Amino acid sequence: MRSTRVIISGGGTGGHIFPAIAIANALKRREPTCEILFVGATGRMEMEKVPAAGYQIVGLNISGIQRGSIVKNLALPFKVLSSVRKASALISQFRPDVVVGVGGYASGPLLYAASLKNIPYLIQEQNSYAGITNKWLGKKAAKICVAFDNMDQFFPADRILKTGNPVRKDVVEVENKHFAGAELLKLDPLKKTILITGGSLGAGTLNKSIEKHLDSILAQDVQVVWQTGKYYYQGIVDRLGVDYHPNVRILEFLHRMDLAYAAADVIISRAGAGTIAELCLIKKPVILVPSPNVAEDHQTKNALALAKNDAALMIADRSAEDTLVESALNLLKDTARCETLSANIGKMGLPQADELIATEVFNLADKVRI
Repeated sequence: MRSTRVIISGGGTGGHIFPAIAIANALKRREPTCEILFVGATGRMEMEKVPAAGYQIVGLNISGIQRGSIVKNLALPFKVLSSVRKASALISQFRPDVVVGVGGYASGPLLYAASLKNIPYLIQEQNSYAGITNKWLGKKAAKICVAFDNMDQFFPADRILKTGNPVRKDVVEVENKHFAGAELLKLDPLKKTILITGGSLGAGTLNKSIEKHLDSILAQDVQVVWQTGKYYYQGIVDRLGVDYHPNVRILEFLHRMDLAYAAADVIISRAGAGTIAELCLIKKPVILVPSPNVAEDHQTKNALALAKNDAALMIADRSAEDTLVESALNLLKDTARCETLSANIGKMGLPQADELIATEVFNLADKVRI
């Protein structure tokens, strides 16, 4: 029997790309001869990250709706049609047994093309609230792998499997690394530490909140690991200097997230689905500040799924500048609250997501080849 062939499609952000690579790695662990082709959006992050992970990728000329610009959206229908045609040609050439969609611009055209050719496809829905495209594609999906409960409001209940979101294993292995993290970041391992991370691009609200209240943090002799993101780093450094204070580490990007997580006592973060999946496995007290600038307000819904289970604190973006730092400092002092949040977020962790999804992919492939 020939090797299993799988196309994995999607991307746009690390939150889509890293789970996709985790699924590919799980497929390869199970069947080293498995042939995998990625399909992404031309010019997006996946075109760089996927080859770096050792996989082949082809780009579609597709983009999302540009909010507030009618002119920029005029070409969108033509891009969608040409992307579906190219996706259809790729499927004919590669002849996959199964197609996997992880979200992002390229996912829609590829899964639609797969449906036209009767190729079974699996959707990996990362958020607690399904987007329009996935709800529509879910009607014909062979399987929908989800990370949150109550997803039968969006998808056929008999095809849903709760797997969790795949994470990068090296990022979530934080046990017994506290002192190593403090050493790498040049911190005092005995002082309380807040980690602020807005993702690789950064989060303007989080950065403003920290900069505005740095004096309050330092007054309590608390340390800060402040990952600004590449859009904001230079401006912050220009204003404050790289070595602003011995208790403050200002960094554009964190290359060892595991050590940063391990060094932290409280974590402040946006509420992307991939980040939340990591935080559930790290099991530390978390304050989530959902980004208001994402489609269908996914991040607020993701954060609420944790907040209602007393697994994280949630602060609205509009309130963060005034309340975020005070909330973080209060939480640091409240040992019992920290323990409750850590225990509850840990209960929501699903560490075998990549393996479970890989199993479903091979199950679908076996049915095709019977």
